[in-house]
Amino acid sequence: MSSSRGGAGPSSEAPPRRIIRTQTAGNLGESVIDSEVVPSSLVEIAPILRVANEVEKTHPRVAYLCMFLSSLFISFLLLLSKFPMLMFADLAGRFYAFEKAHRLDPNSSGRGVRQFKTALLQRLERENDPTLKGRVKKSDAREMQSFYQHYYKKYIQALQNAADKADRAQLTKAYQTANVLFEVLKAVNMTQSMEVDREILETQDKVAEKTEILVPYNILPLDPDSANQAIMRFPEARYLIQAAVYALRNTRGLPWPKDYKKKKDEDILDWLGSMFGFQKHNVANQREHLILLLANVHIRQFPKPDQQPKLDECALTEVMKKLFKNYKKWCKYLGRKSSLWLPTIQQEVQQRKLLYMGLYLLIWGEAANLRFMPECLCYIYHHMAFELYGMLAGNVSPMTGENVKPAYGGEEEAFLRKVVTPIYNVIAKEAARSKKGRSKHSQWRNYDDINEYFWSADCFRLGWPMRADADFFCLPAEMLVFDKSNDDKPPNRDKWVGKVNFVEIRSFWHIFRSFDRMWSFFILCLQAMIIVAWNGPGDPSVIFNGDVFKKVLSVFITAAILKFGQAVLDVILSWKAQRSMSLYVKLRYILKVVSAAAWVIVLSVTYAYTWDNPPGFAQTIRSWFGSGGSSAPSLFILAVVVYLSPNMLAAIFFLIPFIRRHLERSNYRIVMLMMWWSQPRLYVGRGMHESAFSLFKYTMFWVLLIITKLAFSYYIEIKPLVGPTKAIMSVKISTFQWHEFFPHARNNIGVVIALWAPIILVYFMDTQIWYAIFSTLFGGIYGAFRRLGEIRTLGMLRSRFESLPGAFNASLVPEETNEPKKKGLRATLSRKFPTVISNKGKEAARFAQLWNQIITSFREEDLISDREMNLLLVPYWADTQLDLIQWPPFLLASKIPIALDMAKDSNGKDRELKKRIANDSYMSCAVRECYASFKSIIMHLVQGEKETEVIEYIFKEVDKHIGADTLISELRMSALPSLYEQFVGLIKYLLANDPKDRDQVVILFQDMLEVVTRDIDLALEDHIFSLVESIHGGTGHEGMLHLEPEPHHQLFASEGAIKFPIEPATAAWNEKIKRLYLLLTTKESAMDVPSNLEARRRISFFSNSLFMDMPMAPKVRNMLSFSVLTPYYTEEVLFSLPDLDSQNEDGVSILFYLQKIFPDEWNNFLQRVSSTEEDIKGSESDELVEELRLWASYRGQTLTRTVRGMMYYRKALELQAFLDMAKDEDLMEGYKAIENLDDNSREERSLWTQCQTVADMKFTYVVSCQQYGIDKRSGSARAQDILRLMTRYPSLRVAYIDEVEETVKDSKKKINKVYYSCLVKAMPKSSSPSEPEQNLDQVIYKIKLPGPAILGEGKPENQNHAIIFTRGEGLQTIDMNQDNYMEEALKMRNLLQEFLKKHDGVRFPSILGLREHIFTGSVSSLAWFMSNQETSFVTIGQRLLANPLKVRFHYGHPDVFDRLFHLTRGGVSKASKVINLSEDIFAGFNSTLREGNVTHHEYIQVGKGRDVGLNQISMFEAKIANGNGEQTLSRDVYRLGHRFDFFRMLSCYFTTVGFYFSTLITVLTVYIFLYGRLYLVLSGLEEGLSTQKAIRDNKPLQVALASQSFVQIGVLMALPMLMEIGLERGFRTALSEFILMQLQLAPVFFTFSLGTKTHYFGRTLLHGGAKYRPTGRGFVVFHAKFADNYRLYSRSHFVKGIELMILLVVYQIFGHTYRSVVAYILITVSMWFMVGTWLFAPFLFNPSGFEWQKIVDDWTDWNKWISNRGGIGVPPEKSWESWWEEEQEHLQYSGMRGIIVEILLSLRFFIYQYGLVYHLNITKKGTKSFLVYGISWLVIFVILFVMKTVSVGRRKFSANFQLVFRLIKGMIFLTFVSILVILIALPHMTVQDIVVCILAFMPTGWGMLQIAQALKPVVRRAGFWGSVKTLARGYEIVMGLLLFTPVAFLAWFPFVSEFQTRMLFNQAFSRGLQISRILGGQRKERSSRNKE
Repeated sequence: MSSSRGGAGPSSEAPPRRIIRTQTAGNLGESVIDSEVVPSSLVEIAPILRVANEVEKTHPRVAYLCMFLSSLFISFLLLLSKFPMLMFADLAGRFYAFEKAHRLDPNSSGRGVRQFKTALLQRLERENDPTLKGRVKKSDAREMQSFYQHYYKKYIQALQNAADKADRAQLTKAYQTANVLFEVLKAVNMTQSMEVDREILETQDKVAEKTEILVPYNILPLDPDSANQAIMRFPEARYLIQAAVYALRNTRGLPWPKDYKKKKDEDILDWLGSMFGFQKHNVANQREHLILLLANVHIRQFPKPDQQPKLDECALTEVMKKLFKNYKKWCKYLGRKSSLWLPTIQQEVQQRKLLYMGLYLLIWGEAANLRFMPECLCYIYHHMAFELYGMLAGNVSPMTGENVKPAYGGEEEAFLRKVVTPIYNVIAKEAARSKKGRSKHSQWRNYDDINEYFWSADCFRLGWPMRADADFFCLPAEMLVFDKSNDDKPPNRDKWVGKVNFVEIRSFWHIFRSFDRMWSFFILCLQAMIIVAWNGPGDPSVIFNGDVFKKVLSVFITAAILKFGQAVLDVILSWKAQRSMSLYVKLRYILKVVSAAAWVIVLSVTYAYTWDNPPGFAQTIRSWFGSGGSSAPSLFILAVVVYLSPNMLAAIFFLIPFIRRHLERSNYRIVMLMMWWSQPRLYVGRGMHESAFSLFKYTMFWVLLIITKLAFSYYIEIKPLVGPTKAIMSVKISTFQWHEFFPHARNNIGVVIALWAPIILVYFMDTQIWYAIFSTLFGGIYGAFRRLGEIRTLGMLRSRFESLPGAFNASLVPEETNEPKKKGLRATLSRKFPTVISNKGKEAARFAQLWNQIITSFREEDLISDREMNLLLVPYWADTQLDLIQWPPFLLASKIPIALDMAKDSNGKDRELKKRIANDSYMSCAVRECYASFKSIIMHLVQGEKETEVIEYIFKEVDKHIGADTLISELRMSALPSLYEQFVGLIKYLLANDPKDRDQVVILFQDMLEVVTRDIDLALEDHIFSLVESIHGGTGHEGMLHLEPEPHHQLFASEGAIKFPIEPATAAWNEKIKRLYLLLTTKESAMDVPSNLEARRRISFFSNSLFMDMPMAPKVRNMLSFSVLTPYYTEEVLFSLPDLDSQNEDGVSILFYLQKIFPDEWNNFLQRVSSTEEDIKGSESDELVEELRLWASYRGQTLTRTVRGMMYYRKALELQAFLDMAKDEDLMEGYKAIENLDDNSREERSLWTQCQTVADMKFTYVVSCQQYGIDKRSGSARAQDILRLMTRYPSLRVAYIDEVEETVKDSKKKINKVYYSCLVKAMPKSSSPSEPEQNLDQVIYKIKLPGPAILGEGKPENQNHAIIFTRGEGLQTIDMNQDNYMEEALKMRNLLQEFLKKHDGVRFPSILGLREHIFTGSVSSLAWFMSNQETSFVTIGQRLLANPLKVRFHYGHPDVFDRLFHLTRGGVSKASKVINLSEDIFAGFNSTLREGNVTHHEYIQVGKGRDVGLNQISMFEAKIANGNGEQTLSRDVYRLGHRFDFFRMLSCYFTTVGFYFSTLITVLTVYIFLYGRLYLVLSGLEEGLSTQKAIRDNKPLQVALASQSFVQIGVLMALPMLMEIGLERGFRTALSEFILMQLQLAPVFFTFSLGTKTHYFGRTLLHGGAKYRPTGRGFVVFHAKFADNYRLYSRSHFVKGIELMILLVVYQIFGHTYRSVVAYILITVSMWFMVGTWLFAPFLFNPSGFEWQKIVDDWTDWNKWISNRGGIGVPPEKSWESWWEEEQEHLQYSGMRGIIVEILLSLRFFIYQYGLVYHLNITKKGTKSFLVYGISWLVIFVILFVMKTVSVGRRKFSANFQLVFRLIKGMIFLTFVSILVILIALPHMTVQDIVVCILAFMPTGWGMLQIAQALKPVVRRAGFWGSVKTLARGYEIVMGLLLFTPVAFLAWFPFVSEFQTRMLFNQAFSRGLQISRILGGQRKERSSRNKE
């Protein structure tokens, strides 16, 4: 931070550093106790310290009395603890803050309390004497009394006397201060035995009364004194808010508790709070929430409210309908009657509705983590609403005989303690059992499980009040204390409810289970195609052949088998949920299995009897059931028809979706029974079907795609492979090159499997490729229809600018006439707007305000310079004398000089000149405007009577010539340049407006007159001469016109003839002169304005979006209200100066880096602050330093950037409200006029107040800074920066979780942590300049929580705690790495209108999707790839998902949620640990399953930052892949897969988990292919079959592997990317960018990324281990160390890359003699590319990755890391051992299934050894006996034994018998060498044999290692773990060397490093970035400075 910290007094007595407050502008040189840095157990004394700081400057003694104890008092306390008898009564209580601190925590047991007390003592010792000297009165008591009276008069009375001008915030603060002062006064008086004056006591009574009323408020001040507040003065708001308030205050007939002290103006919510025990702050929060909600709905329905405030029933009903839709649906589902009983008396209906709504909101507002469980809230509400009804109806309890009362009573916090806390404890204990998400999902209940308990009528067994012994609360104690030996099967689980409805079990089978219809379809198609290709020539028409058709019919048997598999899988995977299953569900599972098995048998048997000569399969079945009897095909056909009948019924329902919707929602028994069989009845997932038109669209998409895919698969992959397969099966192989276990296997089945396996895998994967192709085509077509890219360059913008004002007014300004909007295709294709032709209308004025606000925001963001801003602005103040619209000067630049030249050279050809000018409309406008302005200015300046007549006559003559088209022919244009120069001179004088220049102005006027009369129009001279003569009444001669000797006779010379200087020079006049000067003098074209690429992109996109189809803008008062919510944890808020200046190892600071990345923006910034970098850093002005910090922070991914962006919404709303409400004169005067007023004037201007009021009602921004309270107390700079943001943006609200330590009442020593959800705002700054300026916050709401808020995933929990403070009907969720723009904020009200229209004809949207712009693309080539990839997904990808596919979900923020829909359905994300790792998409799943509708809109965009370095990107990819792995296991994906219709299910699969599974198959294809080849090569089968075409030149295989490589190199990403860039920026740009990406090695990046996705997705499904990976959002220009890269990529890339390399090397060595070179290259080139990429991409994309010095440092660092020992507390970054242990941690929690799979997968490494030992020269001539393989194992065991011996010997002998140990090692070495020599000499072992041995034994060792790690507990018990660790370290060293050697070799050559830098930062090079300076230049500068 820029300000220093320090304290007065000697250093030895300085208090602890963390207690000292940062110096502020008001108190430089003094240190103040920071009132915020207070231990949480002493939080109550913070207000006292605040007051002390406030008064310290003027009254130090008063401050002293507030804050500190005297040294005697401290001594007293210390002595008292030792000698209790000592009494210092006269001093006790004198020093209030310390006394209170001691009272709050007497034992100093709270965290930091003792240090705090010590700091106060030290301060006291230092300041007692100085403050005593400054005391005015004789005693402290009198001093306090005097000050108290002074304060009351000066502040409170003064503010009150200001009447309606009273600033309520200041008044609130003053009353609170006075209250604290009185407490101190009372304490001081007690010590001095003085009584407080009666006058003061009377004053204090008033103060106390007002302090209770005037509390800090959020948006609405609802106390009686708030009538003069801005929001309550705006008539419309006042009536609406008062209407809601009056309705709420109708408590007539409500039975208040007996002992309740009712206060004035208490309302319905107060009554509910007192009856049910809700917290006061919760009541206050929900009161404001409900009032705003009702007022906003009311104002929209009734544009002109009545003067009499009355809440309308329609508004009430609409809110109630939305709020209770889910609750009513829940009651209906469970067959219960709703508790919403309305009275028959009409007058009471409104009150009852408000009571019901208020009760729900109060429950929701205090429910904490229960908000994630909407049906749990329904259960609570159901009972409490019933109690409410009972109380209001006066029902009598049958148990007590008294009136019904709430079951849990109404004492304070009763609801929290008795209702929320018990359920919260269940969640907390279950979360604890998850072991931070490492336990199996089946062992603990997540939020969904607990919520789904309430989906069954059995939940009512829980009772009300809830039974403590109910199964819901049962948590076996044994489950909480884990017994490691019995981890998987905890005892005594009888009472535990267990999983509900679904069990998340780690298994790849979930992919089949969730999408079984798709897999069955593809398997059946594959079977049918193989049968058709196998039988006959391969022509599809062969299917009509009888026998072939019969064979194809066997697909139904396969279908039945798959159905049986699905049924069995359902039973197995749902087994652990059996406890909570109803009998009906269990019965369904059993019947499904039985019926599926029966169908397998029936179809198989009937099929067997359709044949006269049955094939093998049918023959076998007939032999089982008897082969007699003739064939009966009709029986099989009948069976098939019956089997397919449910599918036929489903197809009918599919074609008529509204019937299906109705059936699924129905509660009729017969319908439920019918639906029960098709799918189990669930609360969600019913009625999700779309309209018939939507269904038609996505069905056609998939039908076309599937036909294409199947045709390609059949003709290119399957059919060509059938012939060669038949040939291979017919060849008999008898000789093998290894020991063959099955030498007599028929048909070479192993070869067939090796050939077909890759083809089959690609068959299942290539739908993803076809999806990419089709989505690219369809997405492009849809984008074109949506008019994307129509304006993509400045040239296009210029050509369309004339229609822009019309577009502005049509799109962004509400229509005053309600003309119906044109719809349909024609309206979409040709959107025309009325042209604005004149400055005089309101349309031009509105356009000017909007356009100028956008341009001004560009300047404030430093995207443009001052000159560019002037060129882009249109006049704020319209010149009504001009009958044309004034375009921005950038369109008119250079037009006047060109027109002058044309006129000068026209030679009297009038028509031709006119035609040339008219052809350029902007030139025509410029000429007309300049002439009109010239005329206007001259007429304004000339005041003299004779001069005015002369000038009027000249203009009259010129106008006559213009009208008659004789201007050029009659007048001489050659003299025009002379007139132009003189007029420009005049404009310069007018700009300066200096009285000294008056004579020069007169001369200029005379010169101009002379030019006009003598050079341009000679006819004028005589006439003017005679005119002047007639005025003077004398005669003269030629020449006297200007040069008469008497000055008073000269024209323009007399006093008053010319008005100069202009006084007062208004803003409008100055603007007019500046604009004219620009038009006249800008000679170069402004074609490149704005020059900044970001400004160009934004202005083009915005202009384009106005021509797109968007809803009409409503007036701001009628728009939907909305909130923005940003979750924030500990990311960067604002860069500090040290952060900006600190340099990395290359000498690069963040500031230097930003200056090079954004050079133009840096120059614009310096121009804006009128300073240089040195001046800023050396400046004492905090403002300049602050500006620098802000400039840098706005270019990083900081919270400051996000907040600025989101606060544009408010700015936009204020401007739009002005345009809506301004009268004509205000509109012509402009928004700038009221915006630039000072605060006092603004108050007087009710229009400004109204604008702010409307913005307050419509928009709220809450940032959920989870740690703010902790940061504030620790004095963290983060808290200060957040506070700075609140001060900068007063309407910003910050929510945080406060942890407060409170002493337990029973035990004085025990401290308990209590948690609160708090909302704060900035405290208003003091109006008095004498007071020190303190940046402080004030708590608005503080709602107690049942415990720690973070039980699940951090971000959704953080959002959930803050969501109660949001307001409105819409909620935009924004991440803290996002940005927003002024011009986009203007379209928000249009966007919100989308909520009011049905997009598919069926349902209203629940989530509005927005597009994003990735703003980090310019940083490096990797950031550019990532940016393009993300951009294509958030545009073309999501466009297609939303329409036509209808499967868009929620993919991170900036989507806008229907807030009421989601707050009653579980919130805006899900939070269960691990399973909801990708929390955002689950909000989309949840919304869709609950009959929501997610749309996507591209006319508005929000900025978003992305990761920019390879390691950051990889961690992000890993997180997403982990999240997708968890999604695969989730109930949401399973339900979507089953509840969607077939085609929508396909869309869902291929756009969520299917994409990741396809990438997994892509890599698996390579493995399967290479292991198949390994089998063929090593067994000798490939050589034996080398004459076969399938082996020699396998075309289908080449096609399949080409498909694989398509995915591998990122074609799936590149196609949509190309289309989107082409659409939005032109296809030439797209092609050039694509080529550039290839040159910058984009395929390397995408191939590497493929490895990341595959590894983490696969590992998550197998073993778990998914976790949130913080990527950091910094600027990556630093070099990542080799060890860092190794740790990150070792298992995901390096190991797999080396394995593939060994496979390829073996294939190369043993298969080269008989293989076609071309075929080999075609087949393996992509695999070699993958190997190279996976091994070396991290070094290629690592800045300075090939710099020699860095390589040397990396090697040292890696050696140190690999050799360091691990242990407890040693982080993985420091030691290889710690990292290795952590890397296999996932295996500990994997379970038996995962371990078995891991072992089975590891067995592949033993194949190498088995195959290769038979290929050694020493074994080739011998037998192929199995003994050879046995001997190879003997060799391995000998090697391992020797290694173990050496290891044991080192431990035991190296210290005492070192010489012996060395001799033994020497002998072992000599033995090894001699054996090697003998093997070379006798059996002729070759070098190849040595290589082969390494290739054989190394994988075996690795396989053994993998198995040992999987069986870690067994190996550890056996005592071999140390050996395993040693072996593993050896392998890691070898791998490290293998990777390091090529990198180090390349680092020898300097050009490699240069090439790498060019490749990495090429994007930045093209924008003027000197990366060579960044990575090295500053070091030279530093070294030269050091020498100096």
